Order: sequence, then C-alpha cells, then structure tokens
Amino acid sequence: MSETFKPGPDDVHILRREQCFSGFYRLERLHLRHRQFDGSMGSELSRELFVRHDAVCVLPYDPQRDQVVLIEQFRVGALGKAENPWLIELVAGLIDKDESPEEVARREAIEEAGLELGELWPVSQYFPSPGGSDERVYLYVGRCDSAGADGVFGLAEEGEDIRVHVWSLQEALRAVNEGRIDNAASIIALQWLALNREQVRGAWT
Repeated sequence: MSETFKPGPDDVHILRREQCFSGFYRLERLHLRHRQFDGSMGSELSRELFVRHDAVCVLPYDPQRDQVVLIEQFRVGALGKAENPWLIELVAGLIDKDESPEEVARREAIEEAGLELGELWPVSQYFPSPGGSDERVYLYVGRCDSAGADGVFGLAEEGEDIRVHVWSLQEALRAVNEGRIDNAASIIALQWLALNREQVRGAWT
C-alpha cells in the first residue's frame, strides 16, 4: 500500500476568511494555499465552506427480533430531486449543545422514535461532503426493544413530524438495494450491520 500525504503545520495557509451568511448554519469563503504533491505551494484558491454542527446518527436494532427501527420525515433537500421527499432515515440530531455524541444519540432516540437505547456500538465517523462542508457524522448502532415501537414523534417547535417504522433487517436491506433508502448514513449503517450482524447479535443476546 502506498503512503498517503501527512501534512505539517505549514502545509495549509489560510490567507483570508469571509463570512457570507450567518444563521442556524454559516457560509464562509476561505482564500487559501496548500502544499502540492510535488512539494511546492499551490496558487491561491477560493472555496466556499458550509459550516454546521457535527451530527449523530443511530440505527436502533433489536437483536432478539432482528429488527431495525427507522424513521420517515420530509426533507427539503430531496425536494425536486427525488420522486418522494419523505425519506426513510436513521434517528439523527446535531451536537449543538454541551453533549457527547452518545448523549445526543440517546436523546434523539427518545425525541424522534420514543425509544430508550441500551448499548451503543460505534460504527464510523466520517465527512459526508468534505468538498464544501465541515460537518462530521458520528454513526452508531443502538440496542433497543422494538416491541410496540410505533407512532409519530418530533418536536413541534422545530417543525418535526416523524413517523416510526419497524422493519426486519432483511426488509431494510432490500429497501437499500431497491433505492428506497437513499441517504448515506442509513446505507452505511445498514450495510455495516449486515456485515457484522452475527457479532452484534452474539454480544447483545
């Protein structure tokens, strides 16, 4: 395996940083130079950066029943680009308070699905769109009891209207294959669980 670039403290020079917009999220424009693979410093670049809180996504999984709990809600980003902008997703929330990712996962499971989670199994940390956003996602599978999971949840003051679904893991994986689940965190978590199902069930049952 070939070596990857290991940057030092002088390999990125931020020349100017402009704030283009500030609301719940921010948009900044960075003017910078960075080290090239040939060792030289590149020319000045201008890059817009969508600045937002890091996110936590959790896939509630019932190892006894081999079922997952998923949520359905309207997503404005899918409007006009998907046949149906009501997406099937994981429980998720932003780290916008003084909370750990694990605390956010547990709080959001209650707010969005009425679920108390048991153990949390870390799956991955990743950047969903590093070409233009600094968001980092913390991804988990959370142990749950899916019996009786149902209903509509969400915080009215945040405009949330979230419906709970309980599917077998096989049903959820089929929805991924058919393109009915088409968001990154859900695909990653479900495929990870498919690969690690026996290990997870062995530890949790």
